[in-house]
Amino acid sequence: MNYLNYIVWDPSPEIFSIGSWEMRWYGLLFALGFLISQQIMFHIYRREGKPERDVESITFFMVIATILGARLGHVFFYEPEKYLANPVSILKIWEGGLASHGAAIGILIAIYLYTNYLIRIDFGTFEVKKRKRPGQNYMWVVDRLVIVVALTGGLIRLGNFMNSEIVGIETNSDYGVVFARDAEDVLMRYGQNAVETVEASKAESTTAEGMHHPVKIDVTFVRGIDEATAKAVIETNFLQAFKENERLKTDLSLTGDNIPYTIQQDRGIVTAQIEAEGIPRHPAQLYESISSFLIFAFLFFIWKKRKEHTPLGRIFGIFLIILFGLRFVYEFFKENQVEFEDELVLNMGQILSIPLVLAGIFILARSFSKKNNTPAEQKPVATTSHQ
Repeated sequence: MNYLNYIVWDPSPEIFSIGSWEMRWYGLLFALGFLISQQIMFHIYRREGKPERDVESITFFMVIATILGARLGHVFFYEPEKYLANPVSILKIWEGGLASHGAAIGILIAIYLYTNYLIRIDFGTFEVKKRKRPGQNYMWVVDRLVIVVALTGGLIRLGNFMNSEIVGIETNSDYGVVFARDAEDVLMRYGQNAVETVEASKAESTTAEGMHHPVKIDVTFVRGIDEATAKAVIETNFLQAFKENERLKTDLSLTGDNIPYTIQQDRGIVTAQIEAEGIPRHPAQLYESISSFLIFAFLFFIWKKRKEHTPLGRIFGIFLIILFGLRFVYEFFKENQVEFEDELVLNMGQILSIPLVLAGIFILARSFSKKNNTPAEQKPVATTSHQ
């Protein structure tokens, strides 16, 4: 039954490449989030009689705010000393390091700019005017925007899963996901150019006693490597990797002091199959991704039911409470991102979620008061276009 309880996850984060340029799953899903969200916002603006062209402006604000806010959030919330010592590294977003709480702050600031300033970008000109957008006050925009923010967040977390990042803690059970891609990369490095490929997958059976989560590692050696050299690589280099590399030890382990393996040669190519023990972890990225999709569906249902008659703050308050309330819970199932969090009772993700949940409770409560339960500035402004 163990064979059905867990999966070994090791997809390539790269979809395809052309020369040095790569198309990666994370980038594709990130971009899809904004593209799909924009179409949904077009629908919302159209149904409520707002200028559809304004969606182009708000999309511009959201893309910049999400990337900039998420990056600066990671810099200041998680690793300020590292990045402030070398400020140029802040620009290296491709190396990783984005924080969703920072993105949330960036988006809230961007909505203020969107509702209070008109930005025109034409050929060779850039113009900013302080002017409120008719029929679109701050809370009205936030209520609509968080619907698609939940959708985009779900796609981004799915991208994290494809990248095998933001992994969960050990499940201490037969269930979970063995994240094997990093382990494969480690073994490739320890192979010292003698290894062509390393692929991990589930094993239906194993000869290693006490192995609860059997994983087989198929190794293909570079053409020209003989069996003696291949054995030396496995018994020396790979064994060293299993014993000393911390990243590898969080994904795979051995049941003894030696590596159980079989080796064969076919048409000048030496291959080996290594028996290892996979360590199932919580797929925390999927927990958050699935939750975000469900939150999107729920918020969209609330909007669809009343549209322009939805009380101001109602959708935003629900969004903050559910999304960051679940985020607080999911952090118990995730590895800490940086070392200083190991010394805290609550990690940084939980600390940052608490004020957002409290703000959500306050905003939701206000949406039920007589003073705030009627949306303001809701008259259609279909004839006006802003950019």
